[in-house]
Amino acid sequence: MTAQTAYHGEMGEQFAARATTSVYNAYTDRPAMLRLAGDVGGLHVLDLGCGAGHYAAELLRRGAARVVGVDGSESLLRAARARLGDRAAALHHHDLEQPLTFLADGSFDLAVMALVHHHVEARARLLSEIRRVLRPGGALLVSTTHPTADWMYFGGSYFADDRVTLPFGAGHAISYRRMTVETFLGELLGAGYVLEELVEPRATEDARPVDPGRYEKTHRAPTFLAVRVRRP
Repeated sequence: MTAQTAYHGEMGEQFAARATTSVYNAYTDRPAMLRLAGDVGGLHVLDLGCGAGHYAAELLRRGAARVVGVDGSESLLRAARARLGDRAAALHHHDLEQPLTFLADGSFDLAVMALVHHHVEARARLLSEIRRVLRPGGALLVSTTHPTADWMYFGGSYFADDRVTLPFGAGHAISYRRMTVETFLGELLGAGYVLEELVEPRATEDARPVDPGRYEKTHRAPTFLAVRVRRP
């Protein structure tokens, strides 16, 4: 994530542990994004906001040739290194508000940005940078908080674009910017991507015994929005 919004210190450690089994992370967002990824055999993948390495580990398990992870939190990168072991060489500590100057043009087949986009302020520049490092025909997967979920939780106008905070863990808070579906998709299309698929993820059946209440919640009201777009 960005230097300002990354999950630093104890907050990062709490998130790394929670993301392993959380209904929202492990059983809702992650399965949806991995399904959107499709067959990753032999692909070079960029994992932006890689967190504790859960996506990278699964992408490598599914046959990706190489996964490069980028995150603004050293706490999460430590967790990612522990998870990936000898496959963790390609992890970078970097603020996603800044250009990806350390990555070469056209060097990736697929980019993954899971629950990160709404934290970033310089989104237009980041989307342009991702387009630069993707090969022609390469895909970008993006998930974000569902605009309707934010409206239901924070209230006010659905069209509000204020920065909000959400309590997390023991005394921490997550900061991100609200946006409408129109804004979310408009930024992606405006950056030159072509929409291939849009999903509103619900928790998989495996989540039901883990947390029945949250499982049911994801099937009653929207939680996340995820898309697969392509660089022409």
